[in-house]
Amino acid sequence: MSQTPFDIQRAAVVGAGTMGRGIVMCLANAGVAVQWVDNNPQMLEQALVAVAETYAHGVRQGRIDQGEADARIARVTRADDYAAIRNVDLVIEAVYENLELKQTIFRELDGLLKPEAILASNTSALDIDAIAAVTRRPTQVLGLHFFSPAHIMKLLEIVRGEKTSTAVLDAALVLGKRMGKVSVVSGNCHGFIGNRMLHPYVLEARKMLLEGAFPHQVDAALQGFGFAMGPFRMYDVVGIDLEWRARELAGKGQDAPEVQVDNRLCELGRFGQKSGNGYYHYEPGSRQAEHDVEVDALVLRVSEALGFQRRVIGPEEILERCLLALVNEGAKILQEGIAESAHDIDLVYLNGYGFPVDKGGPMAWADGQGLEDIHARLLELETKQGDHWKPARLIGELAAQGKGFAQA
Repeated sequence: MSQTPFDIQRAAVVGAGTMGRGIVMCLANAGVAVQWVDNNPQMLEQALVAVAETYAHGVRQGRIDQGEADARIARVTRADDYAAIRNVDLVIEAVYENLELKQTIFRELDGLLKPEAILASNTSALDIDAIAAVTRRPTQVLGLHFFSPAHIMKLLEIVRGEKTSTAVLDAALVLGKRMGKVSVVSGNCHGFIGNRMLHPYVLEARKMLLEGAFPHQVDAALQGFGFAMGPFRMYDVVGIDLEWRARELAGKGQDAPEVQVDNRLCELGRFGQKSGNGYYHYEPGSRQAEHDVEVDALVLRVSEALGFQRRVIGPEEILERCLLALVNEGAKILQEGIAESAHDIDLVYLNGYGFPVDKGGPMAWADGQGLEDIHARLLELETKQGDHWKPARLIGELAAQGKGFAQA
């Protein structure tokens, strides 16, 4: 490949948390030399040990040989400060989800790095343009949203800011391919493609807990459809406390009825798999989610305290509300030009969110149902439950033409 200004051979990662560790391994596995920096030297030291242990485990499992493991470890070096990484081609920031913190880091990096270096954020939802705006190189700023665990999950959302250049996007796509990722380009909006769609899907699941369902019933319905795991199993895996702490820090959202079950669980120290209890119970050393009647009792108490008249909610209603919430938000993402195609949205859900492969993704599933039918079902939900079910304009337009999302 001919040398271009954006030929990525040397990279740096800022942040030695869980995501930083996975991203460092993705780069090292792809043959990229990586410098690693964190403002906590002890945390960086622990992270370097953890990466070495992960490779050693891979050797024991027979997935890679010792020579390859040694070569990958040799590509990773610690850097004491930002000045030490000034000659890299790409920096990926993977620190806590706080806009001001990220802006501070990008401002500092912009002043130190060579002019042709690319600056990327691993943010899962924050405004890429607001991050780019503090630099003098907004055309070379973009989002590279890896999914956890980054060295295992295939999906990479490449987020184009308003000013991100085509050459920088192309370089990111080439890097994604080198890392063995399924890369999808997304426009800049809160949550991008995947997490923006996840929000209404999870909101419906949480509402149904208050209306009459229990976590194990919601998860069983969605896992019966073919999802790798339902929303409450998913929260137990990622940690229920992440959103709880984010709401606390932001000082907003903690009073919403839908998050009260989460709040009570967190107040009890039930953070999910990592603490042995969350929406489910986990025996020591086990990842097996076990139905916990204490959680059912907690859900009952919370919903009754909020004044809900509970009713029986069957698997059909659970599927209908969760799937149509995904599809309707996906249609809005498509009509706004955030996603380039319905197929891209499906790739995100198949590779990042455990959507059943045999269903082809949420948009392909909707096309299989027929958009005229989807439109009618959304209108029915709007009548029963309110304006948030108003069908996306694109669904009505395509249904009227007898087309599917694939023809949008």
